[in-house]
Amino acid sequence: MSKNLKWLLAVMLAFSLVAAACGDDDDSSTADAGDDSGDDAGDDGDDADEPADEPDEPADEPDEPADEPDEPETNELIAAFDADGDGTVRIGVAAAGPRDDNGYYQSLVDFAEKFSADNGFEPPIVSDNIGAEEAAQAMSDLAQQGIDIMMVGASEIAEPLPDLTEAFPDLFWYCNCGAGFEELPGLAQATDWGAAIHYTAGVAMGNIMVEQGSTQSVFLGCCDLNFEQEAYNATLAGMATVDPALTMEYVATGDFPFDFDNSANATAALTAAKANGATLAYAFLGGATDPVGQLATEEGMAVFGAGAADFCSRDDGIDWTGAVVFDGGLYAAQALRLIVEGSLTEGSTFAFPTEQGLNGGELCDASADAGTALADAFGLLASFDDDLMGQLGGISGEAYAGG
Repeated sequence: MSKNLKWLLAVMLAFSLVAAACGDDDDSSTADAGDDSGDDAGDDGDDADEPADEPDEPADEPDEPADEPDEPETNELIAAFDADGDGTVRIGVAAAGPRDDNGYYQSLVDFAEKFSADNGFEPPIVSDNIGAEEAAQAMSDLAQQGIDIMMVGASEIAEPLPDLTEAFPDLFWYCNCGAGFEELPGLAQATDWGAAIHYTAGVAMGNIMVEQGSTQSVFLGCCDLNFEQEAYNATLAGMATVDPALTMEYVATGDFPFDFDNSANATAALTAAKANGATLAYAFLGGATDPVGQLATEEGMAVFGAGAADFCSRDDGIDWTGAVVFDGGLYAAQALRLIVEGSLTEGSTFAFPTEQGLNGGELCDASADAGTALADAFGLLASFDDDLMGQLGGISGEAYAGG
């Protein structure tokens, strides 16, 4: 076993004691995930996560998109998931935010709709805007509507899963749980590492600011939640590698925990940040993402969205500079393939790597220098650089130390 891998396993063991976005994590094993990751997806954006068990070899061309997963055959899917024996599969999606946020929440809904249509299954049933306090009832109601797979789209509504997975054992329960949730016999989950994802985002943003000749930017979040702290501090770490003089102010725009959809507060915060000299904004938001993007475009500011993988290909009138990708739909597509293969089962966790083309920072129209710097950041993660792993592990540990 190499020195780096021994070190990473030790860090992962320590980190697993503190890294949980919702509930207390038990000691848990993860399916082999490759690279370095362990969140965020955050929710909304990238929840936080922990490093994977066994690294893959770094990609030869880190700037090439990750290969699309092979689609399982329809009959394989029916055999794996048809809980009620009706010969088809129906997906239920439980989302903490709006199904049409054009970001993190919608990415999972869009996947469920397309996947179902492509395989001739019943249209999915979506329950969105679920608050943490109502999650148990909302998911219980959804589970009783003839679904076979329950996809839980965020760790902030995962608290009732121990009871729900026992109450509805015939359903296949899957959680895109970002930083991770306690392992349960009836739950398959996918995680990622928010610190690694946002380190690459910071490198991307830092290069844009240098090209602008600016040193000020703003991070628009919700409520200073632990996965937001991880994302913010890791973004700063990535920016510092470009130029230590670069700054980013965190601004909470929510009126209550998990309020990532407050467009009025978010746009007011953006206006204030611009008046104070910010030239770049990161919308670590849900339903408020597009309003921030529209205002930033009008004001001539660089703007990054969070979660979805399609920001750079959109024709929505918003001049997106880039994105921080932790797309629930991309994750679910790969997770279902792994489930059918038997690599991801109920009771286990798959930790997605931080890998260019899968997640992390993305630039929509990168200069040659910025593109190279971003690819190098992914490469450094893939090499398991000791100093970088220690720095990012410390950021994650500090963010989750308070529970």
